[in-house]
Amino acid sequence: IEDLNFSIEKGDFVSIIGPSGCGKSTLLNILSGLLKPSGGEIVYNDKNVDNRLDKMGYMFQKDYLFEWLSVWSNVLLGLKIKGLDNEENRKRADELLRNYQLAKFKEHKPSELSGGMRQRVALIRTLALNPD
Repeated sequence: IEDLNFSIEKGDFVSIIGPSGCGKSTLLNILSGLLKPSGGEIVYNDKNVDNRLDKMGYMFQKDYLFEWLSVWSNVLLGLKIKGLDNEENRKRADELLRNYQLAKFKEHKPSELSGGMRQRVALIRTLALNPD
């Protein structure tokens, strides 16, 4: 990735579009902290960050659900990893399941869901972290 510069305003919904191999996933992996940039800087809220945007929501193309966990456990996983598994965030996760019509599948395993339902669970897992 070379000569990349962009700004995103609060509330913007951003899509990164381009041909295969142009660096879309690399950019997201750098912003999420999965990769270190080879140069340049990342500025968030007028401050340089060390290549990790903790408040960024990032959903992979593949759902990466854990097959042995229930929908509910998959949704809570990110909260647990980040030490954010509390009553308020559980209520938010439960509300997201209702909003995306998955509440009645809370105890189901991913193998019991359609592809679209699996993607919604992955999205809910991302949104449960309350990204900016």
